[in-house]
Amino acid sequence: MNKNTGIIEVENMEFFAHHGCYEEERARGNTFLVTLTIETDMTLASESDNIIDAVNYQTAYNIVKEEMMIPSNLLENVCFRILDALYDKMTDIKKATVKVSKLNPAMGGKVEKTSVTQSK
Repeated sequence: MNKNTGIIEVENMEFFAHHGCYEEERARGNTFLVTLTIETDMTLASESDNIIDAVNYQTAYNIVKEEMMIPSNLLENVCFRILDALYDKMTDIKKATVKVSKLNPAMGGKVEKTSVTQSK
């Protein structure tokens, strides 16, 4: 059996959450996008065509959703918690990268989004 390392991407998951350094940001809430990239060995799943042999991205989505609902001051903390939760609950991840973007951040001018990306 040859190693078949591959990448799973779950892109631009959208959540309304209450992250921010300022009380007004946390009270008002905002829209956030999360992109998740998971590197994993896909050998068994490729051959078996069975979800139990794959990294289940529905499970990954549910983990991200759960972590996004916990208010944080910093996007760095949100990324860190998502990565920790993924590794705690999913065993077949070789490497994961998470990007969290805050849409239309209150910065005194027109800004599409601010983003933080972390890998583990």
